[in-house]
Amino acid sequence: MTAQARRGDLFVPDCPTRQVLDRLGTKWTSMAVKVLAEAAPGEVRFADLRRRMPGISQKMLAVTLRSLVRDGLAGRRVEPTVPPQVHYRLTELGLSLEVPLAALRVWAEENVVEIVAANEAADEAAAQGTAGAAGVVADAG
Repeated sequence: MTAQARRGDLFVPDCPTRQVLDRLGTKWTSMAVKVLAEAAPGEVRFADLRRRMPGISQKMLAVTLRSLVRDGLAGRRVEPTVPPQVHYRLTELGLSLEVPLAALRVWAEENVVEIVAANEAADEAAAQGTAGAAGVVADAG
């Protein structure tokens, strides 16, 4: 198998890279990876993850963790207690994701004020019917 055949291409419409980026690009995935990376090589219980991720629902955390496990980015261990205790940890592949996600988080945190201001200007321009004044350019084709 060639190196090209083992690598995805985002610009190929049916490439699975698009689905991977959809899953990895969520705020919940970024937060879960950060919390799990801080504990590495240790584990974090489901309840502790939920406490450390303000605003996430139990269902959304379960969906996020299920996706990380399915993608091979996290491992899951269940203790047969009553109630069961579920622990998660990042795999080696998951740990390799922390650096690029951390860079994206830092960039977002450093630029959020400018982005919010641009959004507000675009919303105001749209409300006044002058979308072009906010730097929005219509695509001609």
